[in-house]
Amino acid sequence: MVFLIMRKRFNERLLIELLRDSKQSDRKLAKKLGVSQPTITRTRTKLEREGYIKHYTFIPDMRKMGFEIIAFTFVKMDPAVLTQEVLEKVMVYAAKFPNGIFASTGEGMGMTGVIIGVHKDYRDYAKKLALFRSDWAEYLEDIQSFVMTTEEGVIKDFSFKYLDESLL
Repeated sequence: MVFLIMRKRFNERLLIELLRDSKQSDRKLAKKLGVSQPTITRTRTKLEREGYIKHYTFIPDMRKMGFEIIAFTFVKMDPAVLTQEVLEKVMVYAAKFPNGIFASTGEGMGMTGVIIGVHKDYRDYAKKLALFRSDWAEYLEDIQSFVMTTEEGVIKDFSFKYLDESLL
């Protein structure tokens, strides 16, 4: 039992280190965590296989990448028509828009879903929003957006590096 608790704690510590900087080598991680490099490699592989690690990526500077707008669009769909079949259509539709970096059902503020999108400029945002409204008009009860520019207003950069063990 104690071994399982220690193993879980080690896995959590490794995940936190990878969230902070996934570019770290297994050798560097081993030194930080006080274990051997093969232990890190084995554990990382196991965490990947079990689905704890889905992807390795980086968080770019959206402004430097040419995106001026990040939009959080909240939708309220009529629950009477929100069937599994409609959700599957939504998934296919969402896959067509590479600027949509996240979409999910959920609950809050009277809404049932959220889409996070990045846009080159306001015209691109407005065009995509109008298309979405038109394509899904029969299902939508409400749609609201929170729009931010990438040039100003950021209080804390988006990053997983801020996470620590106390959150697990």
